[in-house]
Amino acid sequence: MLKNTFRVSALAVILSMVVALLPTGFTFANDADVTLTSTMRQGEPITAYGTDSAEVSTLDPQLGTDNVSITAIENLFLGLTNVDPLVPGNILPELATEWTVSEDKLTWTFTLRNDVPWVRWDPINDTAEQLRMVTAGDVEYGIKRGCDPRVLAEYGYVVAGVVAGCGDTLGMDSAAFTDADTDLVQVTALDDTTLQITLAFAASYFLSQTTMWVYRPVPQETIEEFGDNWTEPGNIVTNGPFVVDELVRGVRRVYVRNPFIPADLVGPGNVERRVTTIVEDAGTIFALYQDNQVETSGVPSAELQSILQDPAYADQLRQISDPTVFYFAFAFDKPPFDDPNLRRAFSASIDRAAFIQEVLQGRGIPMIHFTPPGMFGAVPINEVGVGFDPEFARAQMAESGFPNCEGMPSMEIVTYASAAPWAEFLSASVERELGCDPNIMTIETQEFSVLLESVSYQNPPEERPNMWTLGWGPDYGDANNWVNDVLHCESTHNDMKRPCSEIDDQITAAMTELDQDKRLEMYYQIEEGFFGAEGQHPIIPLYMRLTYNLIKPWYTGPFETDGVFGGDHWDYYSLDQAAQSAARGG
Repeated sequence: MLKNTFRVSALAVILSMVVALLPTGFTFANDADVTLTSTMRQGEPITAYGTDSAEVSTLDPQLGTDNVSITAIENLFLGLTNVDPLVPGNILPELATEWTVSEDKLTWTFTLRNDVPWVRWDPINDTAEQLRMVTAGDVEYGIKRGCDPRVLAEYGYVVAGVVAGCGDTLGMDSAAFTDADTDLVQVTALDDTTLQITLAFAASYFLSQTTMWVYRPVPQETIEEFGDNWTEPGNIVTNGPFVVDELVRGVRRVYVRNPFIPADLVGPGNVERRVTTIVEDAGTIFALYQDNQVETSGVPSAELQSILQDPAYADQLRQISDPTVFYFAFAFDKPPFDDPNLRRAFSASIDRAAFIQEVLQGRGIPMIHFTPPGMFGAVPINEVGVGFDPEFARAQMAESGFPNCEGMPSMEIVTYASAAPWAEFLSASVERELGCDPNIMTIETQEFSVLLESVSYQNPPEERPNMWTLGWGPDYGDANNWVNDVLHCESTHNDMKRPCSEIDDQITAAMTELDQDKRLEMYYQIEEGFFGAEGQHPIIPLYMRLTYNLIKPWYTGPFETDGVFGGDHWDYYSLDQAAQSAARGG
């Protein structure tokens, strides 16, 4: 039984008197030993209560890989730039106030603010310490840290793809790597407020990457003091709109407002504290929502139709699109999917519209190519790609090494827990359209991290499945994040082990093309080369996710637009505390 035993504290900053005593024009020198302390008074702050089934795996910006961790990092650490929560295609200044680009488009120079402090929150005494100001050197250190092979930053490949020298350092032997080797990465703090980044080539999408967590500054002295424990509550030093108050694995997470962040860097929301309880069961979360104990909930599959028809939920139910594309991937390095005809046949045998209705209860949009709407370079849905075409599927099957599915070897399909019905739908589709015996397919469900290990390109072919399920959500708003970062033959995500071909040259050309109209044409041809009638079909795109969420009337924010790239911005959400209190019994 869940108990709401969260500690109560409020964000009441006692700072005005301290500031009044400072001389006009006072600034904190970077090496000044100055600490300001904000204390908290007792009382119920404006608190948003929520749930999550997953743990935060890390609060380290260079190590974040999952949505739960990245969302926390988004609210704890400011970046050079920020994605507009209201218009996701817009890039807003954050730490950087302006930037210039050299004539050859290789050197970017960012001018940074000098008034954003590093803050340490003491969860025992409810006090915040302002340590020193964030500098360009902190951003330099953070980016170079993502390129350090000793750190094992999974998203270091994004930086290595564009920043000169990063690919060289990531490829070095970590055992022999030294701090001096980080100087190979061409990122330099020219002074405390000026950062210069040199690119390996003129990447027109670079600015969109600067919103990402892996580019964020981190405090070197804190990392050196605490090592792997630097992100623990009480140790961690952050600069974003929230700070970490409590982090108990398997129980809850609590974040409170940063009292020292400059006012113009804080969004329009009024939420002062966020309490997230770990609850794995969707039914329990829904019950907590019905009891007004949490502000939001997903809709359990068993409840969807009744909620859709219940007028009591009409003002609470939201349908939200999510540009995550889910797919089946093929192993190219073993039979039978080393045959492109067979890959095309399997892909064309799936009726995606029927799949969404029968398996997902309408919660999806069919996809027959990879890059979703909203990304630069995305082609119109259903304009490129074969899609469901049984006649084409049978023709491709006839041209494969297994006409009429004769002689087809047994194969293994691995899914993560919720995706087992996808493989069953696939099995039924190829049986119906291609005449394949479903008994040749073995479906195995694995925990997500285990699945990633089992499909890794580093495993020998005999230890890898023939097909598997995955999904890819955007890191930045460009088609390069899809066709290059996932499908390119040299990508670290090419677990399909697709061999290199002319299409990879096209992808590289699109990366370096500065004419945006030409880039659009190039991505059209790339998607056709992957998913057209003569395409390679390294994956079977299935659908883009649509979700149904329940949101209490007293909780407002940009639910439909926020968090497309990176995580939600908690400082953009507001709560009517009186209405919340009344619903919870006063």
